[in-house]
Formats: sequence, structure tokens, C-alpha cells
Amino acid sequence: MSSIMLKSLSKQYTNDKYTLDDISLEIKDKEFLVLLGPSGCGKSTLLRMIAGIEEITQGDVYIGDVCVNEVEPKDRGVAMVFQNYALYPHMTVFENMAYGLKIKKIKKAEREKRIKAAADILQIDPLLKRFPSQLSGGQKQRVAIGRAIVKEPKVFLMDEPLSNLDAKLRNEMRIEIKKLHERLDSTFIYVTHDQVEAVTLGDRIAIMAEGKFRQIGTPMEIIDCPVDMFVANFISSPPINYMDASLIQRDNQVYVEVDGVLLETNLPLEVMEQAPEIVAGIRPEHCFLTEDSEDALAMEVLFTEIIGTDVLVHLKYKTSSFIVKKSFTQTYAKGQKVNAGISANHVHVFDRQTQKNLRCRP
Repeated sequence: MSSIMLKSLSKQYTNDKYTLDDISLEIKDKEFLVLLGPSGCGKSTLLRMIAGIEEITQGDVYIGDVCVNEVEPKDRGVAMVFQNYALYPHMTVFENMAYGLKIKKIKKAEREKRIKAAADILQIDPLLKRFPSQLSGGQKQRVAIGRAIVKEPKVFLMDEPLSNLDAKLRNEMRIEIKKLHERLDSTFIYVTHDQVEAVTLGDRIAIMAEGKFRQIGTPMEIIDCPVDMFVANFISSPPINYMDASLIQRDNQVYVEVDGVLLETNLPLEVMEQAPEIVAGIRPEHCFLTEDSEDALAMEVLFTEIIGTDVLVHLKYKTSSFIVKKSFTQTYAKGQKVNAGISANHVHVFDRQTQKNLRCRP
């Protein structure tokens, strides 16, 4: 079993502040869990605590049924892939992949068998006699992953392994890592600050901020029902649009009103009793530009951003910015007047004071 249980984990570097504060989570056997959050939120520290290379201030880490707090990193059955590859420059690819096995006194024939199998999976057979200086960034990352594979670990720990690669190679390596997880049938914990990586790779995503979990769920659960404004913005790429709004009840239906435009919601009538001050959140992909001014908001084009076959139209609405994501079928000039509409039942409603999503109440 390669399940992982984190029980009330905390990490304190100074007397007055915890980097991680009372973290508890169960990671299922063979699951691909992504730790997602901004820089400094504690996600890499948490990964290192699981690996055993960061001391635990409080709490316990279980791998399977065994508490590994006092177990040496090499004996935990985990393998870690770092952002900077961490390859030995004076060793060939083969020697880099073999080094950890030699330390464990794995016999030569078994070492060669494992390296051959990993090289086949990662398609790096032709690179085995090269030195790291002779490799591209993508090839180095494959070698670093191969070095982890040959250890046949219970758990793979990956700390932003693709952040040093260019955009095209990142996309390719994401696919390879996903295939690798399916092929190895092992537990993966993957740290990133990239929302696209998280959604593409994760069976579940744990979003972190300031040393705590803000929300844990499948990609669709988090996208469809972010618990608060921080999560909604962090999981949205491009960023979610926020607008001042109010709640209105008509014909036993709750609507969000933005400057006279009514937006349908699936909120229960009871929410009207709270009568909170609200903020409406609308993802750019749930907006559209229309010639019709009815049930739309008048805006002005600031600039456009072409992304493949899509375009992000950046707009000015009063004193705020607003983004519409649409198919790239026409261009828009700076200063052009447009009408922005919002698709029905796609508005998120946040309590202004607590920033909690009223659609996702427990």
C-alpha cells in the first residue's frame, strides 16, 4: 500500500509564525494529488516533510500503515524529482540513474535491468552514455524522472519539475507525466503554482495559502464550486472577473443584479434572508460579446491577447477591468465600444465580508 496520511502536520521556523499549520490529509493509494498554491504558501515544505528531508515540528506522516517521522529518507520508499534536475555533472546518464541503486547495494544485473526498463519508458536509450552538459532541458528532466523510476518507490514526489522548461516542452512533458502515472500505477504528489498543470494532471487538487489548505477536491469540483474568492481566482486562467452586485428575488427565483442586468442563479431562496453584500464572479469563458445592448453591459476595449485559436478581450467597465474569452474570429480596436453578456447560471456569488461562495455552502 502506498497511501499517505498526514495528521496535524505543522512546521515552524521562527517562534511566532508557522509555515505549515495543522495540515491533515489522506492521499489514496495510486492517486495523483497536486499541491497548488502561490509561492511561499508551504507546498514545497510539505513535500519535503513527506520525503523526510525537512524536520517536522508537530504531527505525523504515515506511508501505508507506518509512521515514518523517525524513518530516514532513503528508507521511506519515496523518490523525489526536483525543479533543478539535481544531476551529477561528472557522471553519464547511466551512472546518474545507477548511483542511488549502487548506494543501496543493488546487484549490477538488477541495476542494468531497471535502468533499461526506465530508459525504454522515457525514450532516453540513446542518451545513456551522454553527460548532463550534453542534454537539453527536457532530456535532463527525463533523466531525473528516470532516476526516480529505477528506485521502484511506493511514492513519487515532484517539486515543480517542469518550471524550467519552455512552454511547448512543458505541454509535452505534462502528457508524459500523466502517461507515466498510469503506467507505473503508483502514488504521485506533485507541487506546482501552475493552474493548467494542476487541472491537467491531478485526480485531486489541494489548494494552499498561508500554510493551510483552502480547498481539496477534483479539478471539476473546484472549478465548478470554488469555496471562496481566493480559490476562484487562483484556479481560473485567465483570472475570474469580479463585479459589485446585489441579490434580487423574482417569481421564487434568486437573481444577481449588475447595473440592471439580471443573471440567473441556482441559489436557494433562504440566501435572501441573509441579505449579504455580495460580489459576483464570472469566468471569462462564460462571457460573450454581443451587438444587442439588452441584458448586456456597455464596456470599452483596452487591448486583445491572442492565445492560439482563442482571444482574450480585455475591457474597461467603469473603473474596473473585465476579460472575455472567445474564439479568435475577429479583432477589436483599442477604445472600441462593445456589449458584454454573461451566460445564464454561470455566475458565482461571494459574500463580500467573508469572501465565501454562497453557491458552495456546506
